[in-house]
Amino acid sequence: MNKNSNTSIKDWDFNPRLGSIYRNPRGFHRSYLEMEKVLKIYVYEEGEGPIFHEGPCKNIYSSEGRFINEIEKEKTVFRTRDPNRALLYFLPFSVVRMVQYLYKDGTNDLSSIKTTVVDYVDLISRKYPFWNRTLGADHFMLSCHDWGPKTSSFVPSLFHNSIRVLCNANTSEGFKPSKDASLPEINLFTGEMTSLGGPSPSKRTTLAFFAGRLHGHIRSLLLKRWKNNDTDIQVYETLPRGVSYIEMLRNSKFCLCPSGYEVASPRVVEAIYAECVPVLISDGYIPPFSDVLNWKAFSVEIKVKDIPRIKEILMGISSSHYVRMQRRVKMAQRHFVVNDPPKRYDVFHMTLHSLWLRRLNIRVADYYS
Repeated sequence: MNKNSNTSIKDWDFNPRLGSIYRNPRGFHRSYLEMEKVLKIYVYEEGEGPIFHEGPCKNIYSSEGRFINEIEKEKTVFRTRDPNRALLYFLPFSVVRMVQYLYKDGTNDLSSIKTTVVDYVDLISRKYPFWNRTLGADHFMLSCHDWGPKTSSFVPSLFHNSIRVLCNANTSEGFKPSKDASLPEINLFTGEMTSLGGPSPSKRTTLAFFAGRLHGHIRSLLLKRWKNNDTDIQVYETLPRGVSYIEMLRNSKFCLCPSGYEVASPRVVEAIYAECVPVLISDGYIPPFSDVLNWKAFSVEIKVKDIPRIKEILMGISSSHYVRMQRRVKMAQRHFVVNDPPKRYDVFHMTLHSLWLRRLNIRVADYYS
């Protein structure tokens, strides 16, 4: 047996036969195993709740709160109490909590949020040597709020140097895939996972489905063209009474995932949970874990200008190819599942792996030249 093949590594949680969903399955597997051995994160203890060290664990911002709360736990093997052992340093503020407690609705005044972030980074940089030695490049923040990118811009080195783990992964707003990491937006209505799965491809009777309120120009174009216009492309602003959103997802072959005012949408993960092939419709969106996952294998990307051609494009996908894509959605699903406690290869660990890959790109010497 080739000692360099995946199959030579005993890991009952990784199946190399699922390679089609990965860009490089062997490379990912080896990198993941190395991360488990080496990665240590120091969480700065400064700051008090609810703005620091806490976050929402249900609703549309649950990805932010779940990660913060998990990395804060003493039993998290990736956390170290010794900053000198750390490879990464986490700035544990919640943008959602800042908006909730520091922002007054309708004022457009972000000065309190700005002051909080600026003062916190200043405190960290004065109290510890780690920020200054890399200008923040081995530090990271994480946010699922639309204002995550804006919040990071209040400290230029945080915006330009640090790793920003963002649901709003928009290249037109300064998101850099080589430095920043895209975080899945997961709407946990009650804080608990919804059931996974759905009918087989042959039992999915709707070609494509979307339901959502008018929210940005992309959805406006989608609703204008397809709302009430075609029984195959079922697009709603509001679902009819008695129609289940979840069941519509499960009974559709393709689930349309248009961006709203911001590029991220919980519909991407909702589609994956329902084993419905996601159709990404956006400008500048970088899907989560793109450096590892081959999104073309289990999703369809449609340019905004091609919204009028949605039916043509989807009907052009052969039945055999669709079946393969749908099977791959099921394979990729595990990487987006929220577990409590976390399990290997789930969304928490995939987020850590995204950080791990970006940490490998950092060479401290570069920041002294």
